[in-house]
Amino acid sequence: MKIYLLTIWFNAVILANSLAQVKMDQVPGVVVTHNPASSGQYIGSPSLAVLPNGDYVASHDFFGPNSSEFVQAITRVFRSSDKGKSWKQVSEIRGAFWSSLFVNRGALYLLGPDRHHGTALIRRSNDGGETWTQPTGKENGLLLAGQYHCAPMPVMEYNGRLWRAIETAHGPILQWGKRYGAMMLSAPVDADLLKASSWTASNSLLYDSTYLNGNFGGWLEGNAVADPDGNIVDILRVDDRSTLDEKAAIVHISADGKHASFDALSGFINFPGGSKKFAIRRDPKNDLYWTLSNAIPDSVKQANQGKNPATIRNTLQLFSSPDLRTWTLRSTVLSHPDVKAHGFQYVDWLFDGNDLIVLSRTAYNDGEGGAHNNHDANYLTFHRIKNFRKQKQ
Repeated sequence: MKIYLLTIWFNAVILANSLAQVKMDQVPGVVVTHNPASSGQYIGSPSLAVLPNGDYVASHDFFGPNSSEFVQAITRVFRSSDKGKSWKQVSEIRGAFWSSLFVNRGALYLLGPDRHHGTALIRRSNDGGETWTQPTGKENGLLLAGQYHCAPMPVMEYNGRLWRAIETAHGPILQWGKRYGAMMLSAPVDADLLKASSWTASNSLLYDSTYLNGNFGGWLEGNAVADPDGNIVDILRVDDRSTLDEKAAIVHISADGKHASFDALSGFINFPGGSKKFAIRRDPKNDLYWTLSNAIPDSVKQANQGKNPATIRNTLQLFSSPDLRTWTLRSTVLSHPDVKAHGFQYVDWLFDGNDLIVLSRTAYNDGEGGAHNNHDANYLTFHRIKNFRKQKQ
């Protein structure tokens, strides 16, 4: 009888694992890693880099009730040597959250806070992400002490400097959105990036309740971009819950990186998906700007009137622009009809020849109850958009 019951239990486990695998096989793209919702630790902050030898490196952190995001957050780093077809974890970092991977002068770096609203740190790896420097002071990685916010936003090289947007989280109102002030970090490309003295921080532009006729809920997760005239701007996600027609904000940064300014009359633009995190990069081949964003299709708008647009993340679309202000839909990259528990969000992406390579924080079915909701992702997934310049809606 014991053997019979054990056999039943063993077969049930095999069946459950098989069903879970079937569900995971249905997830779009390549699954880099998976963490079930039952863990209370959700996958956040995708970031992507390409090493000088052509290997891809991906990272993500953990957030949620069972994570250490408010103490010393955990970031995991993965590497692919076959152009994203398979991935292997190569390191785990304690004290890294909302952080960007980037390559400069042959070395791999990771820049971001050590925790939710934490101190801004930078680390360097000389072996493709397997080992990292440990920040202990201003000479080896501690850039800004205090409370800072960001996402894995682009680190742009332009006019001999690296540029990376970040936000102060010091107020004036200690609430999400309203506590964030837009600012920019920059450093010479040939400087010792682990030294705080190498970096210049602009002033921060704090929350203003009068913006957008009183509907302004804050700005965050800014992009460092050079505009068509060669000026540095910070293009930020905007919280406005009064409408499903989303917006972004364009903050101007002085050439020396010290001064940020904003014109409320001209600085807000219509931007599809602007209430969620998006990344903007300029095409090295034709000077068009590109973004992947969680735009809201008209059919989804009709079914979700009155909702906060930032909660709708089930569609990922590709857009281009000649001027950063007018955006043209090129294609729908990923979509799922369910708004509540499916999302393709916080994507990081890079140019890779004629393709775009994409890393997504993905909420999807997994055979274990699925994602907690569309925000609390249970997957990190990799995608390739082939011949992206030829995409037309």
